[in-house]
Amino acid sequence: MHNAPKPNIDELPTKAQLRRSTILAGIGAAVIMVAIYLPAEYGIDPTGIGRVTGLTEMGEIKVQLAAEAEADRLLDEQRGQEQSSSVLDSVFGLFVGTAYAQEAPDAWTDTVTFTLEPGDTAEVKMTMEEGGVVDYAWTATGGRVNFDLHAHSGGESIDYERGSGATDGEGSIEAPFAGDHGWFWRNRDSTPIDMTIQVRGDYSAIVETY
Repeated sequence: MHNAPKPNIDELPTKAQLRRSTILAGIGAAVIMVAIYLPAEYGIDPTGIGRVTGLTEMGEIKVQLAAEAEADRLLDEQRGQEQSSSVLDSVFGLFVGTAYAQEAPDAWTDTVTFTLEPGDTAEVKMTMEEGGVVDYAWTATGGRVNFDLHAHSGGESIDYERGSGATDGEGSIEAPFAGDHGWFWRNRDSTPIDMTIQVRGDYSAIVETY
């Protein structure tokens, strides 16, 4: 077994030498930082050496790739938020639509359409029992009509509404007696008129006379 020789005190570096080595190492690190690391990683080339060696171009590519990756990340995050918002909107719309469907009035039961030529007349009536209620809406396209909304049966009669030069109407009637309740139409214009009548409610049949 051999023991290593004890170093001679004269062979050890002095404090001045250690200080000088530390300074030189710091300068070397700074040079490497400025001339190599900054150009290669961030495209920053204060000395111009990185441009000559191609390190600056490599750093600029890295910076560009990092920026594109961050932009993609933000875009994906935005898309995720939009998708979440879209799902929430769809769910909310479903609830709102369901609630509206529950609250909305029933659809029209029957729609009657016909054309009134100039000077022609027509009748459209609903067969109703006493106390029955019917909602209606009608439009005249292409001209104006005269109308008489009425009913008569078994010696009883009622006039609900009359009008002239009309193009639309809506409302409801409640039958005070059983019978046929509805409209008498007349086209006083010089052009054909397309009639559309929509009804719903308490009636058993629609009677049309042209």
